[in-house]
Amino acid sequence: MFDILLSHIQNKVDVPQEQISQIRSFFISKKLRKKQYLLQEGDICKCLSFVNSGLLKSYLLDEKGNERINMFAFEGWWISDFNSFINQEKAVLNIDAVEETEVLMITLEDYERMMLEIPVMDRYFRILYQNSLVTKDYRLMVSNSFTAEEKYMEFARKNPEMIKRIPHHLIASYLGLAPETVSRIRKKWSLNT
Repeated sequence: MFDILLSHIQNKVDVPQEQISQIRSFFISKKLRKKQYLLQEGDICKCLSFVNSGLLKSYLLDEKGNERINMFAFEGWWISDFNSFINQEKAVLNIDAVEETEVLMITLEDYERMMLEIPVMDRYFRILYQNSLVTKDYRLMVSNSFTAEEKYMEFARKNPEMIKRIPHHLIASYLGLAPETVSRIRKKWSLNT
């Protein structure tokens, strides 16, 4: 159950063998059914979650009740409403399962304790946060300067496994496009390949 998490950690930092069971002890497992919430807007985000299997989405609801997806998380990804998690404030994001999903969750108290007791984990999360900032900057640039077709093609290039697993209307929401636009681009793309 912890193999994917431990592999993810060890791909970023060297963890002494004797600390692996200690790392495991900080996490609890939770299974979610398709469409089941991990977090709802207005709740406090109690845990930072690592996706062990499955697929989650985080999103805001606009004034018309439409989902505005800001992130997908599949195997090997972390997800939370980070502001809510760190500051223990009400969440602005919803997070739910696109597929049956299993997550490994760590509470804020255990997260902070783990950082103190296992310093290499502090370095691991620092690397993740740096990578996250780079990714968010790039996504903002793509969102502001790419055409609809370029946005879709870049998403497909960077996430070939997601294109197969995520319904096109959810991809459209993530890219800020109409579902019809994504359908048209996918059709054009399939004719050209």
